[in-house]
Amino acid sequence: MAIITLTTDFGVRDHFVGAIKGYIYSELPEAIIVDISHHISPFNITEAAYILKNAYKTFPKGSVHIIGVDSELTPDNKHIAVTIDGHHFVGADNGILSLLAQEINPEKMVEINIHDRVQGIFPVLDVFVKVATHLARGGQPEVIGKRIDSIKVLKGLSPVVNTAQSQINGSVIYIDNYGNVISNISRKFFETYRKGRDFEVWARNHSFTSIHERYSDAINFNVEKSKRNADGKRLAIFNSSNLLEIAVYKSNLDTVGGASSLLGLSYRDSITITFIG
Repeated sequence: MAIITLTTDFGVRDHFVGAIKGYIYSELPEAIIVDISHHISPFNITEAAYILKNAYKTFPKGSVHIIGVDSELTPDNKHIAVTIDGHHFVGADNGILSLLAQEINPEKMVEINIHDRVQGIFPVLDVFVKVATHLARGGQPEVIGKRIDSIKVLKGLSPVVNTAQSQINGSVIYIDNYGNVISNISRKFFETYRKGRDFEVWARNHSFTSIHERYSDAINFNVEKSKRNADGKRLAIFNSSNLLEIAVYKSNLDTVGGASSLLGLSYRDSITITFIG
C-alpha cells in the first residue's frame, strides 16, 4: 500500500492539485492519495509545519508526504527528501522540516539532485512527484539525492524564558478554522518552568489564571443553562497538540466570533506567561 499525502498552499480553485494527482497516478497507479490541506496561507511555512506535524503521525509508517509550500528551487531554497519517524517528507529546505524534526532526529536526509532529468517550472509536479513515487515504491533516498548532514533551521519560533525563569515569552503560530489561537508554548515547556507556581497568561490585554484540559471545563454546568453565558466565553487550554491555545467556547466566526477576532490576536503576536511566587 503506497500512501502519498499532499499539503500545499495551492487552494482548490486552480488546476494544480488535480494535475499533481494525475501525475502521481500516471507514475504509480496503485497509489492512495490523501489531501491533508490545500488551504495553507500562501508561503506560510510555520502554518504548514503545524498542520503537517499534527497529521502525519496518524498515517502508517512508510507514508510519503509531499509539501507544496514555498517550493521554488533557488540557491537558498534547495529541494530535500527527509525520513523522520519512519515517514518520508519531500519538499523545499525552507525550515518546515526543521520544525517537524524538533523532537525526533531525522533518519536520513538528502538533497534532491534529479533536476537535470526533469523539465518544467512546477517543482511539486515535475520533481516532488518523481521523488515521492520512487520512495513509495520502496526506493532508497540516496538514488534521487546526495546525503546531507543538516537542514535549514528556523529561528525565533520557539518560546524563551527570562533569566529569572519567572516569565515565558511565546508567540502565535497558527489560527484555526474556529478562530482559536495556537501558541508555540508546549505543556512540557510550561511545566518545566512552572515548578508548582501560580501564573497569569497574557494575550494582548487579556489574562487567564488557569489552563483547562477540555473546552467545556470553562463552563459551570451546575448553573441553569439560560444563565451560563457559555457561548463566547474565552479560555486557555492545552490543545490536542499539547500547545497552549487561547480559545472561545463554541466559537463561530460568523456569530459569536473567535479568539482571534474577539481578542485581536494575529499570527506572531506575543503570548506570555508570568509565574507568581
